[in-house]
Amino acid sequence: MLFEPLTLRSITFPNRIWVSPMCQYSSDDGLPNDWHLVHLGSRAVGGAGLVIVEASGVSPEGRITSWDSGMWSEKHADAFRPIVDFIHAQGSVAGIQIAHAGRKASTDKPWNGGRALDHWTPLAPSAIPFRDGDPVPHALTLAEIDEVVGQFTNAARLALRAGFRALEIHAAHGYLLHEFLSPLCNTRDDEYGGSLENRLRMTLRVTHRVREVWPDELPLFVRISATDWADGGWDILQAVELAKRLRDLGVDLVDCSSGGAVPHAKIELGPGYQVPFARAIRHEAQIATGAVGLITEARQAKSIVSEGSADAVLLARELLRDPYAPLHWARELGVEVRWPDPYSRAR
Repeated sequence: MLFEPLTLRSITFPNRIWVSPMCQYSSDDGLPNDWHLVHLGSRAVGGAGLVIVEASGVSPEGRITSWDSGMWSEKHADAFRPIVDFIHAQGSVAGIQIAHAGRKASTDKPWNGGRALDHWTPLAPSAIPFRDGDPVPHALTLAEIDEVVGQFTNAARLALRAGFRALEIHAAHGYLLHEFLSPLCNTRDDEYGGSLENRLRMTLRVTHRVREVWPDELPLFVRISATDWADGGWDILQAVELAKRLRDLGVDLVDCSSGGAVPHAKIELGPGYQVPFARAIRHEAQIATGAVGLITEARQAKSIVSEGSADAVLLARELLRDPYAPLHWARELGVEVRWPDPYSRAR
C-alpha cells in the first residue's frame, strides 16, 4: 500500500511517501530562492508523492528566524510559483505549511546555536518565555488575535495564487496555535484560555477561516503535537477531541507529531515513536492521518500504512540523507515505479 495512490478531495497523491515540511533557514526576506528550487525539486524528482514547503510565516514576525520562508504578500506567492510548477511537472503534489512561530520566534539559525535574537518581539497567548533568559513575549489582545486569524486566511489565499494543491496549518511544536492549545503555555482568563473548549478556540477559528477561502476541491491538513510529553500539558485525549473538531470543519488529514511546547519535555524516542498517536487519532477521530518521526526504512514505512496506523508517512531527515529514498524503497520492496525519463537509463 505504500506505493498505492491516495485521493483526498480532487487531488490524487501518487504514493504515501511524503516530504515533511523542514525549515531550511535560507530565504531572503521570506522569499524562496535557488536553494529551495533545488532542495524541494530534488525530492519531487526522487519520487515523493507530496512535497510540503517548510513552515512559512503568515507575517514577518510569525517566522522562527529572519531566514524562514514566508507567505504574506503577492511577491512571496509569485516567487514560489516556479518551484510549485517544477514539483508538479515531476508528477508530485506541491503543498505548503503556513505557520506562526509565536513565542519561539526571532531566533538565530540552529547551526548558529538557535539562540533568541532581538529582531522583533515575539507574540504569544500569554507573556511566558519559552525558556529562562528568552525575551518575554507580548500577550496578544483580542484585536491582535483577530489580526493573526486574518493573516492565516491571507496566507491561504496567497498559497492558492502560487499554485499549491495541498495546504497545511501548523498547530504543533510549541508554535503559536499549539501555545493556545497547551495549558503549559496558555494561562489566559478570557475566552481563549482555561477550559479545553477555550484553548481549542484559536486553532478552530483559524481552520474555519482557512477552509472558507481554500477551495473545496483541494485538501487541507493540520499538523498537531499529539502530546507535550510533560505533566499537566496537552495530551493525546485532548488531541483526539481536536481532531474530531477539525474533521467536522473540513480538514482532510491530521499530520501527527509531538512535543515542542516546553523545553523540559521528556520524549521517549525510538523508531516510529509517534506512530501510535497517528493510529489513535485515525481510529478514534475517524480522519486520515500522517505519521512522522524516526521513520527510516522501507519495510517500517510499509507496515505503518498497510497495518492501518496512518494513511501516509512523512519523512524528514531520511529525505535529507537520501532525496531519492522513494525510488530506492520501491526497488527494495519490488514495486515498479516510474523514474524521471532523463534518469531511466540508470534503473
